[in-house]
Formats: sequence, structure tokens, C-alpha cells
Amino acid sequence: MIQFEWLWVFLVLPLPLIVNRLAPPTRGERDAALRTPFMEDFDGVGGARSEGFSTWWALMLAVLAWLCLVTAAARPQWIGEPLDLPASGRDLMLAVDLSGSMKADDFELNGQAVDRLTATKAVAGEFIERREGDRLGLILFGENAYLQTPLTFDRATVRTLLNESVIGLAGRKTAIGDAIGLAVKRLQDNTGDARVLILLTDGANTAGEIEPVRAASLAAAAGLKIYTIGVGADEMIVPSLFGQRRVNPSQDLDEGTLREIAAETGGRYFRARNTAELEEIYKLLDQLEPVEVEALSFRPRVSLFHWPLTFAVVFSALLLAVRRAAG
Repeated sequence: MIQFEWLWVFLVLPLPLIVNRLAPPTRGERDAALRTPFMEDFDGVGGARSEGFSTWWALMLAVLAWLCLVTAAARPQWIGEPLDLPASGRDLMLAVDLSGSMKADDFELNGQAVDRLTATKAVAGEFIERREGDRLGLILFGENAYLQTPLTFDRATVRTLLNESVIGLAGRKTAIGDAIGLAVKRLQDNTGDARVLILLTDGANTAGEIEPVRAASLAAAAGLKIYTIGVGADEMIVPSLFGQRRVNPSQDLDEGTLREIAAETGGRYFRARNTAELEEIYKLLDQLEPVEVEALSFRPRVSLFHWPLTFAVVFSALLLAVRRAAG
């Protein structure tokens, strides 16, 4: 169906008639000409008919142009059929570590060694796609914490901005407490029943203004549940001066603090040593925080004002052509 956003604009339709009636008549040069009672003898019958026909066409074109212009100003819209949209009312924020240690190549993806951030992008991206109905947000943190994406239903944008993130973008250190504090700040004024933060890191808090446990207490008071994920392999073979040696690339991971953060807010701590475990964690998060479908309706709107506006321009051009031909 067609609907006009500003229906009251049609009240100006009689405006030209009102102006024509109230405005004082203009005196043209013809008023000063000599008038004779026998002037009609010099006019041919064919010429009078031609002038009257041109006047009639000019009047019709002017009326049509005005009608189209007013119709365009009323903002016509095509209202489509109602569409059902799923929504859960859940506000879910993702916080991803971009510190320098995330460049460690101790994960595999499609049979190739990749760094921790690349594996996180792949697995978390699929998780984002599954969260239909949730409002998602993205926080990137390193030495500082930044809100990359505010809460939105646009999952494609959240995934795109996650994929565009690079290691070191927010600094080389790790500010876990600031990331939690930023999430609390962005979520505390929301009225959603479920507010969740999924925080992924591979290190310990080495920067920032607020301690992680203190930030977790503030999150608990604000009703924010935090799931923490510690990423990084327990063992990795690296080349050395005397051949190869085994190292622990996750020796800086502060699992105790991550557990305490999760426990303080009613969440859980997960350990991801490889890509398969990371995938299982995000699948488990789907079970712990399921998407609840609630019936919402949406009717798509398509603006149509350009059609009557185009006709108004066409009729105006024809009116100008008729007047020039008559002159």
C-alpha cells in the first residue's frame, strides 16, 4: 500500500487559487496600447483558436506540475508486507585482545599455522553470524581499550570490523581492567534483561587505570555477566641456536585473574589451547546464552517521492515550451 508521511502538505493545493484571487492584478504593456472597437476585425479566427488552445494546454500543464510537486513534498512511501524479525533483548559485547603477544603462531587454521588473532577472527566471526536477534558490540583492547562497534543488530558490520583489526592497533600491552570498565560503561544504561561480555585474552593485565578484579566487581553490581577465554598453546617447538626447543607460549597468561573475573560476575572461564577448543568454547557459549526468539514485526518502506518530482519537472519543461511557442 502507498502511504504519505506528511499528509498535511496536501492542504497547500488551493494555494495558487488563493494567491491569484487575493494578489493585485499586474499591469502589462498591453494595457497602454490603443484600444479600438474594431480590433477584432484584424484577428483571424484561426489565430484566436490557436491562442486559446495554447492557453488551455499551459493551464493543464501548470496544474499537473503543481499536483506532482505537492505529492512529492508529502513524501509518498510504499509500505511492504509485515516481516517477522527475531529478537532476544540480549546485549552481548565482545572484547578482543590485540596486544603484541597475540601474534604468536601457535594455532592452526585449515592445516596452516596462524597467529592467535587470525584464529580468533575466524571462530568468533562464525559465532557472530549465529547471534541473530542479539545486539552485538565490539571492544578492542591492548594498552588502551576502544569501543570499535556500539551495540547493534548489524552482525555483518561487527564481523567486518573484527576482521579489519590488527595486532598492536590498541598498543602492545594488555589493559584487561579497562576493557571490562568500558563494557560496563556502555551497557549499564541499557534496559536489556541479559547483558553479557565475552572477553578473550592471552596474557595478564599489564596496563590500564583499573584493576581487573575491581572492574569485575563493578560489572557484577551493574548486572553484567562475563565469560573469559584464555587463548594460547601450552607447548610450542621453536628453533634455537642448538636446534629446537620446547617453550610455553602461554606462560604470561593469568588464568587465576580470569577465573576470578568470571566467578565474580556469575560467568565461566574457558581455556583454548588450539582452534578446535576455541570453536567448542563458542559453541558452548551458544548453549549457555541461547538466542531467544520473540515475535517482532517490521514493514519495509520504500520512498517514492522521486517519481512525482520527476513528472513535475517534465510538466514544467513542457509548460515552458508551450509558452515559448505561443509567444
